[in-house]
Amino acid sequence: MPRTLLGVAGFPVSHSRSPAMHNAALAEQGLDDWLYVPLPLPPERFAETVRALPASGFRGLNVTVPHKLAAHELADRHTAAAAAIGAANTLTFIDGEIEADNTDAGGFLDALATSPQGLRVLVLGAGGSARAIVWALRQGGAAEVSIWNRTPERAAELAQAMGVRHAERPEPADILVNCTSVGLDPTTTVADAREALGLLGAAPAATVVDLVYGTGPTPFVQWARGGGARVVEGLDVLVSQGARSLERWTGTASPIDTMRMAAQGQS
Repeated sequence: MPRTLLGVAGFPVSHSRSPAMHNAALAEQGLDDWLYVPLPLPPERFAETVRALPASGFRGLNVTVPHKLAAHELADRHTAAAAAIGAANTLTFIDGEIEADNTDAGGFLDALATSPQGLRVLVLGAGGSARAIVWALRQGGAAEVSIWNRTPERAAELAQAMGVRHAERPEPADILVNCTSVGLDPTTTVADAREALGLLGAAPAATVVDLVYGTGPTPFVQWARGGGARVVEGLDVLVSQGARSLERWTGTASPIDTMRMAAQGQS
């Protein structure tokens, strides 16, 4: 009996905990003929490969760095969230078409576990993930959302597109969100991360969210905890957005606790 395939496409993607997380969930759901696999795809091969996946038995695909904008452009149709955000992290293959969704936004708010209503938020980064987080924060009623990026032009462009502020330098906020890849390299130190993110001499916000995750606390998380911040780690966001993606593909509620344990490397 042929298997129903799911996967995660990125470049690199070997660090991803998504295969372990999703396969644990599929096993608990009794979907023994489903399998979730990593797909390392360089940008030049992304579109051609994704279009060919349904013929190989794929039902859906998660998309990570650097393909979230390309996934949005590739899709034949979009959910309301994906259309508004302009980036996609979830693709579903339906009747010969590719549907794009963005579960990063809802997953972020799920993991945040508190309302951003009336709060000031600073988002670091200007890529596909930042687009989703900014949109989620606006939907959640944040009083002010600002975007900072090492390349000011990118931050200004995204801020204008999303109707929020461009911060010329990192500034105080109630919530600070790292949407960059700083910390993905395991050799990055706390000092390296603070310098790369323009945070030398700065204190953490009351709540700090890092979309990056690794085998232990990232440098950004270490800095935030050292300053007494409430921290939401990248694995928390990964599990929340992954659960939403899996529900789209299977049509059933995702086993969150099982997914979290698998993402943390626990059996």
